[in-house]
Amino acid sequence: MKDSQGDVVEGRTNWRRFAIAMGIPTVAAGVLVAGVASGAVAASFSVSGTQFKLSADKLVGEGFTQYSGRLDTETVQKQTGQKYLIAAKSGIRSADITNLCQTVAVGPVVLRIEAGKNTPVHADNLLIGMSELSGDAEFTNINIGQDASTMGKADPVERGDVGGFGQQADKVTITNLHQVAYSTQASTFKLTGMSLKLFVGDGKECF
Repeated sequence: MKDSQGDVVEGRTNWRRFAIAMGIPTVAAGVLVAGVASGAVAASFSVSGTQFKLSADKLVGEGFTQYSGRLDTETVQKQTGQKYLIAAKSGIRSADITNLCQTVAVGPVVLRIEAGKNTPVHADNLLIGMSELSGDAEFTNINIGQDASTMGKADPVERGDVGGFGQQADKVTITNLHQVAYSTQASTFKLTGMSLKLFVGDGKECF
């Protein structure tokens, strides 16, 4: 890069490009923090269609349901014509999560949130729309193949469609949790010891 006299200038940042590159993840971070600070997430919203990753050493949930469902993708529909995403939905009435990590990748920029290393993260009325889930799971008093519209162990979390396949349990424990999700909703989501950081191009996703 050269200055107005034609001399080479080193170490100068193009702030306009920097602002554009950082704008999207900064807005995303602001929305996430606002949701946490208010203690509540909207019960219904249109998802962007962008997936994010979540990992945890351990999740212990009281009142668990799981079924297939549709996620409204109004934003994606404007771009692709695809109105819905089909996803697995998991509802948990009360959850404690140890060593939570959540990352959202926007191009080369990764937004990373960590919490619950010493005191578990707590969530009430948790509903997750996901495409992938792995880990070691243990269920207590599980019913598999129940009509998704009749499951009530995670109430007041929403239920599935009439005639849909579902399963529910009194309790679920998942260790070494890895999850790829489209959306997370909760009436209360308490992130103890929260850390939020932005990384550029150095692979700081949860897994």
